[in-house]
Amino acid sequence: MVAASPSSALRIVLLGPPGSGKGTQAEILAQGLGVPAISTGQMLRDAVAAASPLGLKVNEIMAAGELVDDETMADVVRERMAADDAQKGFVLDGYPRTLAQAATLQEILGGAGQRLEAVVQIDVPEGELVNRVLGRQRADDTEDVIRQRLAVYHEQTEPLVAFYRERGLLRDVDGHQSIEDVSKSIRDALVGAG
Repeated sequence: MVAASPSSALRIVLLGPPGSGKGTQAEILAQGLGVPAISTGQMLRDAVAAASPLGLKVNEIMAAGELVDDETMADVVRERMAADDAQKGFVLDGYPRTLAQAATLQEILGGAGQRLEAVVQIDVPEGELVNRVLGRQRADDTEDVIRQRLAVYHEQTEPLVAFYRERGLLRDVDGHQSIEDVSKSIRDALVGAG
């Protein structure tokens, strides 16, 4: 198991399309490392549930299968990463989703004297992704919306794979396994990170 020591924090990003299991794996990994799982998706869903002005705006965007704008996401992430529990590391799920957000994340971390240690990409075949998301049975999970989200992911988020590979941070993991096996693959991929 990868362990965060007091002198070396682990800051990890999980990448993967909708239905790849990022949220589940972020929780498992964060618990094992003793750091928070920071899910921008959950933060946005909480805003929607609260029916705040931001939540209403986010709800409209998410219902159309689009991404929340970079400025809004940067504010959400910056505030969350400044919290005390994130100072010894974190597992970030759902951010960055674009190259512009990746640059913003570098600025946020650099401004705090921090850096990413690793980026884990969870690969799952597209047909399996659609089946998984449909199986969640959330109101906004229709096949058309799922396929739109996947198209947005391929167009806007997949370029991050090359971005992080070029920086030596990317670790590829086969997400078409049991939850336990994916967790083990992630732990194995992170050995030596940091």
